[in-house]
Amino acid sequence: MSQSTTLLFGLPGVRVQRVQVGEFGARIVHVITAAEVLPGCPECGVVSTSVKGHASITPRDIPYGEREIAVIWHKRRWRCRESACERATFTESIPEVPPRQRTTGRLRRGIAAAVADSARSVSEVASAFGVTWPTANTAVTEAGNVELGEPEPTAVLGIDETRRGRPRWTQDPVSTRWVRTDAWDTGFVDLAGEQGLLGQIEGRTSACVVEWLNERTPAFRAAIAFVAIDPAAVYAKAITTPGLLPNAVLVVDHFHIVAPANAAVTKVRRRVIWEQHGRRGRKLDPAWANRRRLLTARERLSEKAFAAMWNSVIDSEPSGQVISAWIAKEQLRGVLALARTGADRSQIYAKLYGFYRWCARAEIEELATLATTIETWCPAIAEFIDTGITNARTEGINRLIKQVKRSACGFRNVENSHRRIRLHATRKHRAATAASRALPAQL
Repeated sequence: MSQSTTLLFGLPGVRVQRVQVGEFGARIVHVITAAEVLPGCPECGVVSTSVKGHASITPRDIPYGEREIAVIWHKRRWRCRESACERATFTESIPEVPPRQRTTGRLRRGIAAAVADSARSVSEVASAFGVTWPTANTAVTEAGNVELGEPEPTAVLGIDETRRGRPRWTQDPVSTRWVRTDAWDTGFVDLAGEQGLLGQIEGRTSACVVEWLNERTPAFRAAIAFVAIDPAAVYAKAITTPGLLPNAVLVVDHFHIVAPANAAVTKVRRRVIWEQHGRRGRKLDPAWANRRRLLTARERLSEKAFAAMWNSVIDSEPSGQVISAWIAKEQLRGVLALARTGADRSQIYAKLYGFYRWCARAEIEELATLATTIETWCPAIAEFIDTGITNARTEGINRLIKQVKRSACGFRNVENSHRRIRLHATRKHRAATAASRALPAQL
């Protein structure tokens, strides 16, 4: 067989001897060990010159073309003549097909890349490559062990939770009572670098966050300068644990500050309509008809749309509670708008004071609750305005996590779940996926 056929086959360490077509149209490639591969003993490394016999194996290789391809490797068995070596005989091997391995390295790498880069399920990839599920999952596990090491230190850490599965009822072994359990995972994301998802741990409590951070090196914990979270008390308690993160400052994402303000506007609108009409809102109610405009930022409303919303809501609701809630929401947005403007703390707290005063004078229960929440998280909000750090990248990682979970149709093994999710959610794998989809400039 010509050298061109060997070059086309492209498996380092072997040479194509001949190619034939099988009974059902499958192509059978017969290969032999290349001449440059020295028959060294895997135990002592001494090159042998004594052939004992011949053997053939059929390692599974990557698909090629529309028809199935089978590989038959005809190799020799050698005697080890080193007296100090305990191994008597050995067969030829190459890095792509190590001893006792029945799949090629490029097949295992292809399986791992298909699962990690494209978030495909292991069963689907196993079917596409013509292997069993355990073989495919072993390839993914090997890739994870090689590529997913200890996370490197980062200056900004993002923390958020994702649901691992549906709520389930489990029986307590001690009390025999049925208890509702929610499966959650807490993820840790690199917001300053390109590492992506640093790791996950079961649960969404302060104890699990402390446990994951304690497993990292002291240098990793000392390098963290900011931690971005949602307004979650359990995460804040973990971050402020004495001695855990000595240099970390807590930052609250602004999206999750605007969200409760919008929720307060919606609650006031619903309550007012119910008090006025004893029913839920309808199209004929101006407050209900303008519900989307009430949640839209003022600068995104045209003058015509704003005037229509303002006049219709004021005319239909004499108490002015809906408009008061809307003004409180916009005042809070005005405070958050100071981010990345270089505003000092006096400007920040002056605007916050105006927001608190408006909520107090309005005497609306929903606004009082909102003001209490903002006051609780005031230092972390001020840090957001100073630094401009958000949890947007963490939310993007959450989307990738959910994508893997959906494609897998659920996980029974938590370790497999965390490995596959982190493989897919690292920057390296997503960058490799984008590069592989780009067309080359020249063929």
